[in-house]
Amino acid sequence: MTVLDKRKTDHIELAVQAQLESAQVDGRFYYEPLFGHHPKEIDLQCSFLGKKMGAPLWVSSMTGGTGPARHINQNLAQAVKEFGLGMGLGSCRSLLESETYFEDFNLRPILGKDVPFYANIGIVQVDELLKTKEIHRLEDLLERLDVDGVFVHLNPLQEWFQPEGDFLERSSLSILEELISSSKMNVIVKEVGQGMGPKSLKALMTMPLAAIEFSAFGGTNFSKLEMLRDHQGIKTAYEPLAKVGHTASDMVVLANEVRRSLGDDCLVKDFIISGGVKDFLDGYYLTSLFEGNAVYGQAKALLEQANQDYQTLQTYIRYQLLGLSMAKQFLTLRSSL
Repeated sequence: MTVLDKRKTDHIELAVQAQLESAQVDGRFYYEPLFGHHPKEIDLQCSFLGKKMGAPLWVSSMTGGTGPARHINQNLAQAVKEFGLGMGLGSCRSLLESETYFEDFNLRPILGKDVPFYANIGIVQVDELLKTKEIHRLEDLLERLDVDGVFVHLNPLQEWFQPEGDFLERSSLSILEELISSSKMNVIVKEVGQGMGPKSLKALMTMPLAAIEFSAFGGTNFSKLEMLRDHQGIKTAYEPLAKVGHTASDMVVLANEVRRSLGDDCLVKDFIISGGVKDFLDGYYLTSLFEGNAVYGQAKALLEQANQDYQTLQTYIRYQLLGLSMAKQFLTLRSSL
């Protein structure tokens, strides 16, 4: 049987299985088959956080300081290096107290100098360091990790749900203002799975931040995660709070509106759109819809692949980026939300 015969036989045998209902169409795009071409290679370069990235995909903050974290992080770092992506570390809180898990986070030797690489710390820990006038400990940690700056994650709902949570004694805004006025660190602010509303976005976008990451509702929700850890069932009484927030699509619309209203007073130029971004089509749609400079971030999907071997992760990312290349050739947005 020739290759052509085999293909035609496959088409006959699989035609029934290949049926798609009209209701399954992805209504976000116009498909324009006339104007593009098949990409021979991945060519998705972009500028972000003052560096060139090979593709607009950000490895959002995940893990560190526990058993399998080193294997996961090193696989991720190898992929970030190979494809020219950007990466945020999981919370580095443990490194402020101990060097035990330093190698889980010490990824610059794998990454090289060219890709953007940021540490990560909670807003409560920042407040503690400011109160004790020890913010230099965080600055020293950033220097030892050789990162470009630090994510400060906002997680008041997560801390509320966490059985051993740390509670805020003042607003996150006042903490960030003090941090920025007392340090020269490059700071990115992110949420942890519920996103932010327009007042929070507007306040952040008038601050001299390196970037904002949405970490919107729809992906890993750390409020729900902490409820799952609450074996006594006390915190689950607050379960409705875990269901509030803003999706990535919501936040793109809100951020566009805030950017327009602020004009030149908008000081933040770079954004990471994350939270429920399941694949390259979500990423393409959201970054195309956004009116500023943005990449899209993923965590769960990359974590699942990185927890296996490197070849599994490498193959997954390559196909995601080839899919993104195809989308850019043949798809345009139907309309804004």
